[in-house]
Amino acid sequence: METINHFIGGRQVEGTSGRHGDVYNPALGELIRRVAFADEGELDAAVSAASQAFPAWAATPPLRRARVLFCLKGLIEQHMDELAAVLTEEHGKTVDDAKGSITRGLEVVEFACGIPHLLKGEFSEDVGTGVDSHSVRQPLGVVAGITPFNFPAMIPLWMSPIAIACGNCFILKPSEKDPSFSLRLADLYKQAGLPDGVFNVVQGDKVAVNAILHHPNIQAVSFVGSTPIAEYIYHTGCANNKRVQALGGAKNHMVVLPDADMDQASDAIMGAAYGSAGERCMAISVAVAVGDQVADTLIDKLSPRVRGLKVGPGNDPETEMGPLNTQEHFDKVMGFIDQGVSEGAELVVDGRGLNLQGYENGYFMGGSIFDRVTTEMEIYKKEIFGPVLSVVRAPDYGAALEMVNTHEFGNGTAIFTRDGDAARHFANNTKIGMVGINVPIPVPMAFHSFGGWKRSLFGDHHMHGPEGVRFYTKLKTMTSRWPTGIRSGADFSIPTM
Repeated sequence: METINHFIGGRQVEGTSGRHGDVYNPALGELIRRVAFADEGELDAAVSAASQAFPAWAATPPLRRARVLFCLKGLIEQHMDELAAVLTEEHGKTVDDAKGSITRGLEVVEFACGIPHLLKGEFSEDVGTGVDSHSVRQPLGVVAGITPFNFPAMIPLWMSPIAIACGNCFILKPSEKDPSFSLRLADLYKQAGLPDGVFNVVQGDKVAVNAILHHPNIQAVSFVGSTPIAEYIYHTGCANNKRVQALGGAKNHMVVLPDADMDQASDAIMGAAYGSAGERCMAISVAVAVGDQVADTLIDKLSPRVRGLKVGPGNDPETEMGPLNTQEHFDKVMGFIDQGVSEGAELVVDGRGLNLQGYENGYFMGGSIFDRVTTEMEIYKKEIFGPVLSVVRAPDYGAALEMVNTHEFGNGTAIFTRDGDAARHFANNTKIGMVGINVPIPVPMAFHSFGGWKRSLFGDHHMHGPEGVRFYTKLKTMTSRWPTGIRSGADFSIPTM
């Protein structure tokens, strides 16, 4: 059986720890590969390779770094079908969804190609008599990214291109659930002309994560995953003097006002709640219907469509929703549906008990809809991360806004309305990091930055865009004066120019 190994110093390296994990095809429920799990020694080897490569890479002109990324962009486009097939096989998402996620990652590569402009500092002439001041942004050194199972291509491409373009060397620790893309990405970086040691991959579990967090020569850590792990990574990394951005969980609300286009709103909910089997941190998992009439209309429109979802293997072009990623996660989502029933929510569409001929061992479930969910229920409070939509009935706009603002998560939200005043008030007053107006999944484009508020983000910097450049660089400011032959003697007070 094939083993997915590490990529260190420009080549694949077999694991030496003696520990491995299993990689499954979620559509079949079958073991297809093993993945090596790194120990501290293997992580240290990756850090050593990155540290050796760093001085030369940091000294490489930004324009030359950008040219490597231009080559990477072309190679990813050239191999798009192959890469999407890898994602579908190990994650389960449809081929179209896989290609879409790679494309969103490619947009960050394109953004990073502009690094010569993005790294330009500021200059002020004559801040004092004969004194000039200018600033530059310089790389941190060796940095690491810890990425989740739900986007094995997009999230590494949100992190590594900007880090590398800024002059850093990067160590990727991908999810052990779907690790194959990480090695293909490493191969493509190498083909694009990236020097050995600038991009490394260390496979593994929490042992590798802890090794990253405690290694003294790793300067910064980026993470995307659940809130409990994000909080742990943030506090542990900061305690070890690292810069950390840790993106956590979400419970994204979509508020539907009475004046909304209900067909548009139901279309938006279908894609945002059930795309990628709900395994997205930007999925809409709560529809807040303002008024009973709005709720009844949404339920009437959504119910037959959810019952009719085409569930199947991701490589079937007719499939609209693939399997969940693992048996463990499947059981967790099933448990939430059971809990919602026991809490008294009305299960309008029940996705349990789905059985697909030829895929009896796959991790498939249908879409589910709960109506009359209340804010006290666990299915409202917790991130389910599956194809389960909760409809909450709000008496008015103010109550809907309060629900959005008082939830512990603050990743994304949306409002559907024709009322510009209501939309503007919502955008200005939501305590959420990303807001959509008649847009259900308001993921910013690559030249903006992605990140939530509250317990959806730990750290001061959002991901990619200008915030990504700031995260992966440190600011240096120089103040200079050249001799003019005029001396004024020593001055023992603080300089004021």
